[in-house]
Amino acid sequence: MDQGEAKKNLPVRVKGPKPEPKDKKPGKKAEGKAEANADTKGILQPLYHCIYQQPLTKLRLNGHSRGGPLTMGCYILEPPLIFAWEEIKRFFDPLIKSIGVRNCYYPLFISKDNLEKESSHIEGFGAEVAWVTHGGKSKLEKPISVRATSETAMYKDFADKINSYRDLPLKRNSWNNVVRWEFSQCTPLLRSREFLWQFVQFHDLLFRRADLNREGHTCHLEKSQADAEVLQILDWYAAVYEELLAVPVVKGQKTPNEKFPGALYTTTIESFIEANGRAIQAGTSHALGQNFSVMYDITVEDPSPKVESEGPKPRLHVWQNSWGLSTRSLGTMLMIHADDKGAVWPPRVAEFQVAIVPLGITARTSEADKHKILEGAQSIGRTLSEAGIRVECDTREQYSAGWKFANFELRGFPIRIEFGPKDAAKGVITVVRRDTGEKGTIEISDEKKMASEVQALLDKMQNEMLDRARKMYQEHIKYASSWDEVVPLLNAKNIIRMPHCGTGDCAELVKKETAAMSKTENLDPRAPSMGAKALCVPFEQIKLPENVLCTRPDCGKPAINYTQFGRSY
Repeated sequence: MDQGEAKKNLPVRVKGPKPEPKDKKPGKKAEGKAEANADTKGILQPLYHCIYQQPLTKLRLNGHSRGGPLTMGCYILEPPLIFAWEEIKRFFDPLIKSIGVRNCYYPLFISKDNLEKESSHIEGFGAEVAWVTHGGKSKLEKPISVRATSETAMYKDFADKINSYRDLPLKRNSWNNVVRWEFSQCTPLLRSREFLWQFVQFHDLLFRRADLNREGHTCHLEKSQADAEVLQILDWYAAVYEELLAVPVVKGQKTPNEKFPGALYTTTIESFIEANGRAIQAGTSHALGQNFSVMYDITVEDPSPKVESEGPKPRLHVWQNSWGLSTRSLGTMLMIHADDKGAVWPPRVAEFQVAIVPLGITARTSEADKHKILEGAQSIGRTLSEAGIRVECDTREQYSAGWKFANFELRGFPIRIEFGPKDAAKGVITVVRRDTGEKGTIEISDEKKMASEVQALLDKMQNEMLDRARKMYQEHIKYASSWDEVVPLLNAKNIIRMPHCGTGDCAELVKKETAAMSKTENLDPRAPSMGAKALCVPFEQIKLPENVLCTRPDCGKPAINYTQFGRSY
């Protein structure tokens, strides 16, 4: 490596944002910067900025697209993030293929007529759709939309493909990019104008032929099998977060106002960012019912036995499910595990799980001794690599060991291995965990055993990261029994569960009224003032008190469940 390249690799000290002078009003340039910054306010901003945006940029995990204002809100995903996304794909792809899902790709561009076919669907995405109006220098006769979601791109084709019940089930998955034109508060990985996702479509009549009788009473079977499919995928999404990313989630169903536009119902996994007290939707699995198949005329002949006296049977609309998981998962992971030293990668998705740093090499070290230490470090690296552990051995001489320690901590390598003359004399390596800073030694005389112990340490770290994050999440879930408790609990960076009537209109009013209450509370003026959004109805419920009413005083309806509310991305 030449000196110029070495300088490029020098990490930049993390600095908080500079405060505006008190007597100076921020200009347009400052306002633009604020808009592009994180979706946090006041007292939370310096902490958020240091543990999230700065490490992403300074360590080249993520960068801004510098093509001018039209690409503001689009970000570059560097190798560590792409590696983690590929690990998610390697984990998830075999699972969905085990139930017959096949990968495909559909075009990025969708015609205006096709997009607007389903009114409730386009209403939910209308403000976020990007439109192409020109091809070269020629204005298009009709604008073409850029994919904001994949239903409308796929369904016209599915209507052509599906003609008989023998064509079912049809299960397709697409790993692609999506564009949603966020107008403000773009945040790397969490809310950006372009992101990567995985999107599955499942189509079936959702019954077994053996279950059919002459009357064709299949409604119950259709609903139960649709539910099972939706929940299976939700469980796999939860496994992605908990088993790979060490991020705990709460599984539940969206309230009617928060369900996917056009869906029968939406199930979700919800996570939580302790640094700013905000919830984040981690993944969704939707039961679309027959709404889209009616709109796009996706039908098959009724396969039930024909009765001569009945005449021709009407064609049946298929039942559909869809599921989606995006690179937002990586932003959630980084936010939950990062600390004031930088990123902390869970070992299972870290591009490099171990950093090896040779120690004790100075200007006075003889060439023979230096060679012995460097060769020893590289030999340790080869042994671990052969055991399937991902290793970076830093033998660069232009940087001190202390500089390397700080660099690898900032980059979030799960384990640092130190190897110097004292370690060589004792026949050990010194291992340091990134998440806790705990130090220990492992003997190197038996290479196979050494690799096994390093792997065991990585596994232990993975499990303990999840345990800590789960404990943190649980500590911030608070049950509210009165309306007066809600805003103070929100301002204490908590998630709230409270008795609720289950209607979408009431959930919307909870958000609106708590936002207004937040502005009038006698609190730190820098505290966030957004309202409590209905996150989900958790599947795991405690028993409601008898005859309890909805917590929102002006509702007056009986509560039917505990609904989870919180400030959310």
